[in-house]
Amino acid sequence: QVQLVESGGGLVQAGGSLRLSCAASGSIRSINAMGWYRQAPGKQRELAATITSGGSTNYADSVKGRFTISRDNAKNTVYLQMNSLKPEDTAVYYCYARLLVVTKGVNDYWGQGTQVTVSS
Repeated sequence: QVQLVESGGGLVQAGGSLRLSCAASGSIRSINAMGWYRQAPGKQRELAATITSGGSTNYADSVKGRFTISRDNAKNTVYLQMNSLKPEDTAVYYCYARLLVVTKGVNDYWGQGTQVTVSS
């Protein structure tokens, strides 16, 4: 069984910073990609940032220059450093991973979500 456990959300004032972490555990053979999606109230879930096993990154235009995604392969963990936060960054942030899992092949997995609230 695969689990993605997130931490680091919370309440912060505009202009502040937060760091999200997500650790993958279970019968994982390899991690193809990990990342973060977010969903604001009344809106669809959207990509925030992703990183491949090779280290290539992809960011939503709205977060470029403010958010930085990184990963620790030894710990199967992905991080999202969020700086210069804005009220419009308020959302539930979901960890995402595309994993090769023993006996299950390659599948997409999601964390339970962590709330990020930015006050003005």
